[in-house]
Amino acid sequence: MLYFQQNARKFGKSIALLSGSQAYSYSTLIDQAEKIAGLLVEDQADLHQSPVAYMVEPGFAYVSAQWGIWLAGGIAVPVALAQPVDSIQYIIQDTGAKTFICSACFTSLLSDFCRDADVRLLVWEEVPETASKSLPEINVDKGAMILYTSGTTSLPKGVLSTHHGIESQIRSLVEAWNYTADDHTLCVLPLHHIHGIINVISATLYVGGKVEFLPQFSPEEIFARFKQGALNVFMAVPTIYFKLIAYLESLPESERIELKTCMQAFRLMISGSAALPVSVMEKWEILSGQRLLERYGMTEIGMAISNPYAGERRAGHVGMPLPGVQVRIVDEKNRIVEGQPGEIQIKGPTVFKEYWGKEKASQEAFTEDGWFKTGDVAELADGYYRILGRNSTDIIKSGGYKLSALEIEEVLRTHASVEDCSVVGLPDEEWGEIVAAAVVLKDKKSSPEELNTFMRQKMPAYRVPRKYLFLSELPRNAMGKVTKNDLKVLFT
Repeated sequence: MLYFQQNARKFGKSIALLSGSQAYSYSTLIDQAEKIAGLLVEDQADLHQSPVAYMVEPGFAYVSAQWGIWLAGGIAVPVALAQPVDSIQYIIQDTGAKTFICSACFTSLLSDFCRDADVRLLVWEEVPETASKSLPEINVDKGAMILYTSGTTSLPKGVLSTHHGIESQIRSLVEAWNYTADDHTLCVLPLHHIHGIINVISATLYVGGKVEFLPQFSPEEIFARFKQGALNVFMAVPTIYFKLIAYLESLPESERIELKTCMQAFRLMISGSAALPVSVMEKWEILSGQRLLERYGMTEIGMAISNPYAGERRAGHVGMPLPGVQVRIVDEKNRIVEGQPGEIQIKGPTVFKEYWGKEKASQEAFTEDGWFKTGDVAELADGYYRILGRNSTDIIKSGGYKLSALEIEEVLRTHASVEDCSVVGLPDEEWGEIVAAAVVLKDKKSSPEELNTFMRQKMPAYRVPRKYLFLSELPRNAMGKVTKNDLKVLFT
């Protein structure tokens, strides 16, 4: 019996999910999952790791569909709710999924597509009250979930994790962040990424806690839930905190004080999925009384590094290795380095199994001795890791220097007129790459000359942006990360 099935039976009538205006117990959740599993297996004994795509609304439908796929022996393939049909077609073709579960509101989008692709379409709301079926025993080393990478430099790759890998990720977080049955968290994140699926939902349900769902992002609604006083854990991406800060700053002082009192009662607030600007961390602490816990992870490895739950949460750093995770920093020749930047490599049971159907890419992702090559550059000081950026997009090689775009961004954000920014490297014959900055202004008064003067007072000339581009907003993906390859095109 898989861990979530055992736990659901153990927690029984305790509330697991709050979705819409309804509360769902663990027993109700696992019963619905078993009905879905019975419908999926039909006359088979086991789905034998067949991928099953699902596009369902956040809440009871989502979790029961995911668990149902797992109980039937299938591999869960979550599809983003805002995914265009072309992207859905790519996922179906890449995974070879022959079954698609959807919420009723998506049938008009998917019915013709599934018919033409010879894919069985199951509508979640139409799952029949079937007699219980004998469900397969699932080996924990079998495939459990395929999540797709962002695909910024190539077509997205399907990241396959096993049941053992997923539970290892959960257990590591439960130990590090002190999850308990008293936890009540709010899910505001998309559920085709590991952040929402594992950190918010799976880890909370693992210990018998409650997950509350917010179908659409709304600062007003988030703070309304905070005021109710039941929530004690909140996780989000930096862009969400940025928007919440802007909303708080627009409120009268009396309302800000009331909300700060509510937020101070939370036991934990976390930021992840993109680098947390120091300015955002500091503003949030002033407004909420909460010092955000920043961590580092990715689809292929789950969470790997985290600031401590109890201890110093160091601004601009992602912390220390999580339980069960091995971390090392290596140079371009794969030699371990100390006291200087290098690529982060990760090893442990939390690491994914393979890229689905891509044997060569899977082999190239690992060293000969089994370490996963993240492609992220970091340095280690006083036991804390600090991310300098992604090798391909955040490390700018200019005139013989290796420059961290993230460091330059932090300085640029300290200018009084800069609301947000993103730094990239642009090809240049003389320098290799030159530093360029896209800037979102709070007002329209600043100029490239003014920003250039400011930056030259703060850092050496070779690190100062040579080009500036003013935008109303930065291009981002669903998790709030700036899509730097899209940004580079805007400079041309």
